[in-house]
Amino acid sequence: MSPNVANGAEQTPDPKTPIPKQIPFIIGNEGCERFSFYGMRNILTVFLVSTLLMHLPEADRASGAKEVFHTFVIGVYFFPLLGGWLADRFFGKYNVIFWLSLVYCLGQLCLALFVDNRTGFYIGLGLIALGSGGIKPCVSSFVGDQFDQTNKHRAKVVFDAFYWIINFGSFFASLLMPIFLKQLGPAVAFGIPGALMFVSTVILWIGRTRYVMVPPSPPNPDSFLNVSRTAISSGRPGMVFGAVGVALAVGSFFLMPTFGFVISFCAALVALITFGGIGVQLQLEGARGKHPAEAVEGVRGVLRVLVLFALVTPFWSLFDQKASTWVLQADAMTKPSWFQSSQMQALNPALVMLLIPFNNLVLFPALRKLGYEMTALRRMTTGIAFSGLSWIAVGAMQLVLDGGHVFSIAWQVLPYALLTLGEVLVSATGLEFAYSQAPQSMKGALMSFWLLAVTVGNLWVLVVNASVKNATVTNFIASTGFGVTAFQMFFFAGFAFAAAAVFGLVARGYHVADHYRKAQ
Repeated sequence: MSPNVANGAEQTPDPKTPIPKQIPFIIGNEGCERFSFYGMRNILTVFLVSTLLMHLPEADRASGAKEVFHTFVIGVYFFPLLGGWLADRFFGKYNVIFWLSLVYCLGQLCLALFVDNRTGFYIGLGLIALGSGGIKPCVSSFVGDQFDQTNKHRAKVVFDAFYWIINFGSFFASLLMPIFLKQLGPAVAFGIPGALMFVSTVILWIGRTRYVMVPPSPPNPDSFLNVSRTAISSGRPGMVFGAVGVALAVGSFFLMPTFGFVISFCAALVALITFGGIGVQLQLEGARGKHPAEAVEGVRGVLRVLVLFALVTPFWSLFDQKASTWVLQADAMTKPSWFQSSQMQALNPALVMLLIPFNNLVLFPALRKLGYEMTALRRMTTGIAFSGLSWIAVGAMQLVLDGGHVFSIAWQVLPYALLTLGEVLVSATGLEFAYSQAPQSMKGALMSFWLLAVTVGNLWVLVVNASVKNATVTNFIASTGFGVTAFQMFFFAGFAFAAAAVFGLVARGYHVADHYRKAQ
């Protein structure tokens, strides 16, 4: 039996079915949580440079702030692995969301209390990374759990609304928090997001009796990991690639003296997933007979999705630097005295709220009438390419700044517009796509892998930043005639264009699955 039929794809959706009544609680919870997260995130770089990292030489503060910021983001998007596993195997999505939300609240409290204490502040960032990261795969898949085969056509609308409310919260956080930081001080500025996180948790709790609660999966002898273990041990090629992955993972920690623990740990994780996945793919047929055909094909499908996720990582390298590299660039531009560089980030969610309805109501229907369907994979391919264009624009502006010509921050509207169009096409699409491709027992885990792509994307940023401290690399950059920052910008643009080209080629041979649950 195919995975499609096994998951009820033969049922016909009812076009009159309304959106589930419990959805507003999840959307409200997400809106407050996103204000909380982006509220602290969007003032983090400025706060680090101006306050917490004052012990560093002035020339090193910007680099130090970028390192702290992207290390924090790596943590945020690593902990979904833990949250997805706990939800899928032990506690269920709602319980993981609720309890880790309380950890999240504690982390926000630490930020407000320890603005003058690096240790306390970094502990707060760690708790936020655990709480925010741990709930991420659960919230997205919890939304999907509220739908079945009879109303799955409503899911895309709700996922878009879900993404819209994320950006609604982000917009006001980006617009207001820099003002609060400047006028009220960091303790109050970090306290406000903490209060919003508490409100978010209360909203989630109020709706607790209304949600569809898909129970955690019992121990499954035919799980993704068990089938993979059987496959990789069934033949020499699989074991060889698995051993290479382990060896490279161990070897990654020898890079710690040069690159530090975070880069070494993430590189080890990438090595294990990459070479372990290749080994499983080569020997997957060896698992037949020991596991049901559905389980084997489910693993095959997950591995194919992970290839696409890997190719999305360059997009996140570019996207997350708008809160670090782009803010630091904006500091060198002219602007009104009342306007803060980090407020420019409000343009991103504002454009998202405009582009999502424009795409769904105008652009995509127009393309459909012309005979071109913007499928999920086509949208993601195009979005990665648009992110590359945004960095061509911001790199060109950096060249002008490096030449001693200062100009208005308003010029950053162009790269923000290009990057936001890319975000809408990649990120909003990817949420629903990742959920739909996951077998029921692996939804939290596969959503975790989707979010892990963000961790890997930020890993590339740390690696590039560490590389430019090497004399050989800096000498090469100097020989090109570019400054270090401009060179990095054009490098990341090329990285995105290459990823878009490969993603498009892989997507042409990808068969889209349907793993929404059956109606009850």
